[in-house]
Amino acid sequence: MSADVVARLERKLPGRVVTDPEALEPLRRDRSGAVAPGRPLAVVFAESVGDVQAVCRTANETGTPLVTRGAGSGLAGGAIAGDGELVLSTERMTRILEISIPNQLAVVEPGLFNGDLNRQLAAHGLWWPPDPASKEFSTVGGNIAMNAGGLLCAKYGVTRESVLALKVVLADGSLLEVGHRTVKGVTGYDLCALMIGSEGTLGVIVEATLKVRPAVTGTVPTIGAYFDSIPDAAAASAAVTAAGLRPAIMELLDTYMLQTVGDYHGIDLISAGAAYLLIQTDGPGALDEAERILAEVTRVGGRAELTTDPETAASLVDVRRSGFIALEATGRAMLVEDVAVPRDRMPDMYARIAEISAKYGVDIPAPSHAGDGNLHPSFLFDGSSSEVPEYVWQAAEELFTAALELGGTLSGEHGIGTLKRRFLGAELGAEQYELQRRIKQVFDPKGILNPGKVFAA
Repeated sequence: MSADVVARLERKLPGRVVTDPEALEPLRRDRSGAVAPGRPLAVVFAESVGDVQAVCRTANETGTPLVTRGAGSGLAGGAIAGDGELVLSTERMTRILEISIPNQLAVVEPGLFNGDLNRQLAAHGLWWPPDPASKEFSTVGGNIAMNAGGLLCAKYGVTRESVLALKVVLADGSLLEVGHRTVKGVTGYDLCALMIGSEGTLGVIVEATLKVRPAVTGTVPTIGAYFDSIPDAAAASAAVTAAGLRPAIMELLDTYMLQTVGDYHGIDLISAGAAYLLIQTDGPGALDEAERILAEVTRVGGRAELTTDPETAASLVDVRRSGFIALEATGRAMLVEDVAVPRDRMPDMYARIAEISAKYGVDIPAPSHAGDGNLHPSFLFDGSSSEVPEYVWQAAEELFTAALELGGTLSGEHGIGTLKRRFLGAELGAEQYELQRRIKQVFDPKGILNPGKVFAA
């Protein structure tokens, strides 16, 4: 049957089906380190909505598992493919179909990189806010499928706040249009919101109508603040929010991250304190807001400086964005995780991370988007990231439990994929978990779309 599926696709889409083992091998992995068992049957490079429909129809008719993949930049094992599975790549679907200045929207294909989109929008004085650290090599479609976040979420929200409508190809090849081109729209169930963050399990995103904004102009003040302890820095971030202040960026680097990022860049980031907050404001009144934040941070014990120099500010933000790359450069294997807690529980979460680190003897640096309570604990160990030791999983499970006990969630932006599927029921509860599985069955009765992801087998 597998040979027949590939042959059928080659007849329908000549020149777009690749079976070369060297081309298929990277599709077993994403940036999480997770590796799918075996190797996929083939990858099909779709170039149009019709191509996607043809692939879905063929997969549905033959009962062949289908994994949709953009750039493979995910951190949850959500777009990896193995034995008996087809890969549907959207990387060639990169067109901007429309930019409407009066409506402040853009219509794009899913394979477009975030960074490329914003460079083209800039010529029109516009900007799309989703800002993951991977923006130069992650696709719009992948961001929507995972409901990605990033450094700017505290002020501008995650991806779902910047999507108006979608075109989605369902498992049987039919084309569904959800959402609205209008700013307002409340007819029927919000299936557009349902598709955002569905991780390729409900359909294949083939077009997105995005809510864009006027580009941010003017001064962008930036604050760097050192603290004597990690909980002190976390408490300061909560104090900023409690004071009614809303920075565009508020990032926390703990002691391990300061040392690692400093080593990577060849600069001293560790001698001034045990933890660091990077804060940036933008828009009208940015300088006044930054000065108020500076006063608040200083009041709670931070040693802080404010700069309005664009180059200095950009370099500080770039240092923060390089955190994951710096960890990779250490050569140690890691399990990169993602939890979120209410902002006022950030100090408690960091305290729990320290306890778990000591209990299991594993280093757990945890840089965070402190402005929205989203932490990225990264479990470092010797060996391969594709073979996480059981003691690391035990530490991770205890950390996930701690986040839930503090009123938080298993994932703020990376998604569930394969890495967290066994823990999902603990957050959702039995009734909601089963309801969500039944929703998938409605959209994908044969269960061919990204099987094994999100829900435990």
